[in-house]
Amino acid sequence: MRRVLLPVILLAVMAQPAFAHPGHGGHDFVDGWRHPFLGFDHLLAMFAVGLLAARMGGRAVWLVPCSFLASMIAGGLASAMGLALPGVEYGILASVLVLGLLVAVTKVVPLAYGAAIVALFAFFHGFAHAAEMSPGGSLAAYAAGFVLATSLLHAAGIASGQLLLQRSGSLRVLRWTGGLITAAGLLLIFVN
Repeated sequence: MRRVLLPVILLAVMAQPAFAHPGHGGHDFVDGWRHPFLGFDHLLAMFAVGLLAARMGGRAVWLVPCSFLASMIAGGLASAMGLALPGVEYGILASVLVLGLLVAVTKVVPLAYGAAIVALFAFFHGFAHAAEMSPGGSLAAYAAGFVLATSLLHAAGIASGQLLLQRSGSLRVLRWTGGLITAAGLLLIFVN
């Protein structure tokens, strides 16, 4: 249990408040890599995707994170093409709340619904990532960084969720973790 909680606590302590809006800067692989770890909203949502995938089990373990990544890339491309998406900040904040709630609920979400919900929120995350990129930077390098970091956060969530599910009676701990993510989502909404 300590092996699971320690990395989560360290990531939470390192994260900064929600910054899912333009103006951060970033133009290369390293900036793209760092962003998901430095925004508490991004960090929690991406970790929750992994927890949700583990909770759903089966094909969801790879399908849910892949749907997030594909939709996040699509959102980034939409932003890079100059399309407008009102309410990006609210979509990102809602993602933390809803994804945490999906991990916390009693029943497991059906795969089609879970993947669709994850993809919807991923579009907002991808849009914000690309909007935060500095002019003149390399979209490909920046995107590679944030896709790799996102994949790592998903993998950490999956590994943590699977570890908890393997232990007798740990489903309750996993659900409580989802509840804590939901509470953090509420807090982020009220702070912003």
